[in-house]
Amino acid sequence: MDFKKIEYINRSTNKVETEKVPGENFLKFLYYNPLGTLSLETIVKRKFLSKWYGKKMDSPKSCGMIENFAKENGIDLNEAKKSLNEFTSFNDFFIRELKDGARKIDFDEDTLVSPADGKILVIENLHDSSKFFLKGEEFTLNEFFKDEKLAEKYQGGVMVIIRLAPVDYHRYHFPADGKISKSTEIEGYYYSVSPHAIRKNFRIFCENKREYSILSTEKYGDICICEIGATMVGGIKQTYEPNTFVKKGDEKGYFYFGGSTVILFLEKDRVEIDRDILENSIDGIETKVFMGEGIGKKF
Repeated sequence: MDFKKIEYINRSTNKVETEKVPGENFLKFLYYNPLGTLSLETIVKRKFLSKWYGKKMDSPKSCGMIENFAKENGIDLNEAKKSLNEFTSFNDFFIRELKDGARKIDFDEDTLVSPADGKILVIENLHDSSKFFLKGEEFTLNEFFKDEKLAEKYQGGVMVIIRLAPVDYHRYHFPADGKISKSTEIEGYYYSVSPHAIRKNFRIFCENKREYSILSTEKYGDICICEIGATMVGGIKQTYEPNTFVKKGDEKGYFYFGGSTVILFLEKDRVEIDRDILENSIDGIETKVFMGEGIGKKF
């Protein structure tokens, strides 16, 4: 498979844009070079590397990286609650909170919103004994959840994948009002979730460390919210209180340094995903969305 730049649809202009990827040459080496693949399997996917790098990003010395990283990647520092000189490390900047109003949340009661900033891809009709195929790779809900009842629950439903790049705001939020369960952890590896990696192996989502919780809603049924760990992600931190009622837009948690993914599993016939996102997904291209932006309507 040839190496291709990552393209996505800018939803506000409906034009194709090319994503600027920090460390793209390293990803190219890992996934498109035999020597890189060897190091991927023996070192990079292991927890110790991501844990080590996460600690490095917690060092006060890492503050020196912030300004250039923000400038090179077009990050608006004015959105953050803290000013540049208030951050105590790169990770402190990476998990930054935003000022009130920095993200507009669609509070229409029949609108499901994106839980995070990122690029979205939607797969409808999860079927065939909870099994379906993407680009030749077999992916099963039962393998993902390691729970037959959950796999059966979302058979025929919708999988909404929101990929967070390293340059994105890395806190994630609730997509609707509802009662939230505790988080269930599943141990796994730390493969990259970049499209460069997913193009080679969609099963990464079944192999990486992940957590999931169930948001029980009146409008959309039970939404399964999953957070996926990845290479150089120092950790997944849940900040919500389990078994409580939460509001759309409330914070659920955040990822430490690195790019990662939030996946929503929706029950069959409960949410109608916006047409533009669906059409782009069918064409195999992601759509840029922001936390709080509408992505679907009550069915």
